[in-house]
Amino acid sequence: MSSPPLSVSPQPTVESFARIAGLEALCRGCTLSVFPLLLYRAWASAQRVSEIYFCVGLASLLAALMVPALVRVLTRRQVYLGSVSLYLVASALGLLQGKWTTLALLCAAIAAAISFVCYNSYVLDHLEKTDFSRLETMRLFYGGAGWAIGPFAGVWLLSVWGGAPFILLAGAASWMAWLIWKTPLGDGKFLARGTGSDAAPTHDSRRANPLALIVRFFSQPRLVTAWVLPLVRSCAWWMFFVYLGIFAVENDLGEQVGGVASSVANIGLFLAPLMLAWMQRRSVRTAIQAGCLGASACYLAATALSHWPWVTVGLLLVGTVFLVLLDTCAGLPFLMSVKPSERTEMSAVYSSFRDVSGIVSPAIAWLVLQFAPVVGVFAVGALILLGAWLLAGRLHPELGVPGAARLRSTS
Repeated sequence: MSSPPLSVSPQPTVESFARIAGLEALCRGCTLSVFPLLLYRAWASAQRVSEIYFCVGLASLLAALMVPALVRVLTRRQVYLGSVSLYLVASALGLLQGKWTTLALLCAAIAAAISFVCYNSYVLDHLEKTDFSRLETMRLFYGGAGWAIGPFAGVWLLSVWGGAPFILLAGAASWMAWLIWKTPLGDGKFLARGTGSDAAPTHDSRRANPLALIVRFFSQPRLVTAWVLPLVRSCAWWMFFVYLGIFAVENDLGEQVGGVASSVANIGLFLAPLMLAWMQRRSVRTAIQAGCLGASACYLAATALSHWPWVTVGLLLVGTVFLVLLDTCAGLPFLMSVKPSERTEMSAVYSSFRDVSGIVSPAIAWLVLQFAPVVGVFAVGALILLGAWLLAGRLHPELGVPGAARLRSTS
């Protein structure tokens, strides 16, 4: 029997998962600012674009909840690679331009939803809880390039040729698929392991049913809290990415401000290692509360000073530093609370926060804009973040605190 290639690690490492996440960040980042522009060109209606995003959010949510059922038919590895292939389909549809962009957005959103579930499941299978904080930081660091360069590069490539951003998407997705294939992820430890013997599967139709999964998830208060916190963070980012650009255009700051601001905001991801060091000297609860309160204050100040548009833009950018802090730590309560026997099922429901934010955020914004200007969206975002700050106070005060530090605090 020939020995495996030297380049393949016998066990996935933190860096392996961070690299995969970094490539997906590039897949999503390079089209982040492109899809809204192309959809508006195709449909010539901001209201229609909002409706499209709402429907796409519903579809991607359903796709995420169906992952446990899919892995009963296919292996998790096949589902993961299949989701990445949808990025390639999205790139092909994007090359057609026009209203085909709507289907491209749908494929890209479903790809992101399914791959996120599979990614989290593999992380829970292969990494220890003590590695989660380091993974979150390294993941954000590797993804920083994709998120920082992607939005601006996508808009610039779009000005060169309409299909150019989708060529970049295809390249990033192909590289991501190759890395997943190369990394020895397996098909999931507990998917192949029975409760009594290796031959007995752990899944049944009740646990794979999306409605049963939701009921089971929301019967566990710790998981509910762990879901709401990243949901709020995702909504805050959504409001920034979508409505900062609109605010800039309405105040004659130029169409490029939104794309440039998105890229500048994502540069904050490179601060993740420093944020991790700060968090490790305190606790996950303290870090989450600091992120929520800081972002809320910036969003509220940006609303109050909206008569000076550039000041508003600057304050919103400062607020994203606190959102990056939430990116670093808001997912940790779930990773540290989920039961090993429910990893795939609960990951499917937990990961829905991204898709739910894509439904809730445009719905809230649509309602606010009936009575207030665009800055009203940021005011509501500030209130939501403040509510998350209060909710985070329910987390255990020593969550994420190293054992040695806990012993010192009790001695």
